[in-house]
Amino acid sequence: MRGYKPALDSPLPLGEGLGVRAKPETRNMKPITIGKLRGLQQISSKRGTFTALALDHRQNLRKANPLFNDDSELSRFKLDVTSALASEATAVLLDPEVSAAQAIAQGVIPNHVGLVVALEATGYTGGATARRAQIIPGWGVEKAKRMGASAIKLLVYYHPDSPTAKEIEDFTAKVAEDCIKHDLALMLEPLSYSLDETKNLSSEEKRYVVVETARRLTPLHVDILKAEFPLDATETNEAKRADACNEISAASTAPWILLSAAVDYDTFAKQVIVARRSGASGIAVGRAVWKEAVTMNGEERMNFLRTTAHQRISRLTSLCSALAKPFHDFYSADAPFDWYKTY
Repeated sequence: MRGYKPALDSPLPLGEGLGVRAKPETRNMKPITIGKLRGLQQISSKRGTFTALALDHRQNLRKANPLFNDDSELSRFKLDVTSALASEATAVLLDPEVSAAQAIAQGVIPNHVGLVVALEATGYTGGATARRAQIIPGWGVEKAKRMGASAIKLLVYYHPDSPTAKEIEDFTAKVAEDCIKHDLALMLEPLSYSLDETKNLSSEEKRYVVVETARRLTPLHVDILKAEFPLDATETNEAKRADACNEISAASTAPWILLSAAVDYDTFAKQVIVARRSGASGIAVGRAVWKEAVTMNGEERMNFLRTTAHQRISRLTSLCSALAKPFHDFYSADAPFDWYKTY
């Protein structure tokens, strides 16, 4: 792979460039490299659907529980949740600062569950209406690959009409190029925001931003899009909700999964049902499953995680496994016998 730098403004010839060719019967699908394919296999179900247990939260957890200002306490919480719930997921999403390496060292990630590691520093720089992202100092794609991650997750704050939109696009493309270099799958999480500091996005504005974001960012060699529900959580019109999710599916060139975005469990479960019927390939769920445990300690925490939280993620996984769109519908790979010579 050394020296291989595909043009980021045209379809990536991954099959030819890295010795992996698309099968003739799947020419309408995107060729994918062996490393990325293996990563997607590791973080998905047998059907190729995703249920990622999200635990890469940092600052919002420290704000929710002052005890978590102690790294050891925050790490213990994340490992408690991982040990109790990861077996019901297809992947666990952790941060490199207090949880990813610790979870491996403590053996709390089941062997059949993939590991996705966050790349970005928590929060954002720049103004509220012109947000910028940055990678955690001392961290990077190459290190994530070396420590055994199946994929990396990059969070960016993005509005297609923001003054920093092009900067975020270039930033995403650069990270994507690094993922190509190290043959590691890229999960992108764009978060929308308002360009008016005095108010939040309306439901229709959010629909525009989420769909247009999928259209603009997924062609930058994103392997999985982690998307917000494209309407306000208070929207109850089922036809409108389905149409909005269908628009994400039409706009995205990659499989997309629905993030829970801090809504409550019942709200998220209803969103999942709509999303999976509209082409989503799964979910990334965090606080909708384990939020109450944040203020619990000891046995009370573990009892909640082993009962209520466990039931929640088990049901969500069942919903995704049954009807979500497999990532196999997007990607295909084949390995000729001399593939390793050009890899």
